[in-house]
Amino acid sequence: MHPPSSEYRTLVADGLWRNNLALVQLLGLCPLLAVTTTLVNGLALGLATTGVLTATNAVISMMRRTLVPIVRIPLFVLIIASLVTSIDLLMSAFLDDLHTLLGLFIPLIVTNCAVLAQAETVASRRPVGEATLAGFATGLGFLGVLAALGALRELFGQGTVFAGLPMLAGESAAWLRIDLPYDGMLVALLPPGAFFGMAILLAVRKSLTRESEPAAVADHETAVLEGGR
Repeated sequence: MHPPSSEYRTLVADGLWRNNLALVQLLGLCPLLAVTTTLVNGLALGLATTGVLTATNAVISMMRRTLVPIVRIPLFVLIIASLVTSIDLLMSAFLDDLHTLLGLFIPLIVTNCAVLAQAETVASRRPVGEATLAGFATGLGFLGVLAALGALRELFGQGTVFAGLPMLAGESAAWLRIDLPYDGMLVALLPPGAFFGMAILLAVRKSLTRESEPAAVADHETAVLEGGR
């Protein structure tokens, strides 16, 4: 049996990298491609999704021993919808400009099959601590891809980074905006730019994974040889 620390490291690594929601599972691509015209948009949706994943996993894990199998899926959807509605109302109250900009994509978190998959395969089968950590790590992995794609499209599309940050972090964060001396390319902000940017991120991940594979294989072979002595 694996020690708790090893299990936690595995959950974090899976959520952030090895089984990344967007780059490996290729889930949640609709909001990923539609919203990420700027870094701030990606951050806002990523934070909302991370909050939903973390809270959903925690609530369902606490209820897992009392779930009736025949109604578990409707119950999962009800819990997810309740949490998404709460986050949507909070954003409308405190981040109204950003909420208006993101529009329907906050409520559409309910339809993200990755949230339901986490509830079914992780939260309903693991203790609260592990389930909550898994949801948080998965959300952070998704947030990272949203932020990276948003930054890439904003940089090449309008020559800025962190434009609109005051909508998320207040006027005191306006100084973080970076303006580059060019106007950008419109194609980066259009739907084709989203696909090109996603292709770049997938290629980068594939390249990094390929470089790490020989080292992983060598470590495995060394462990096998040492174990046979």
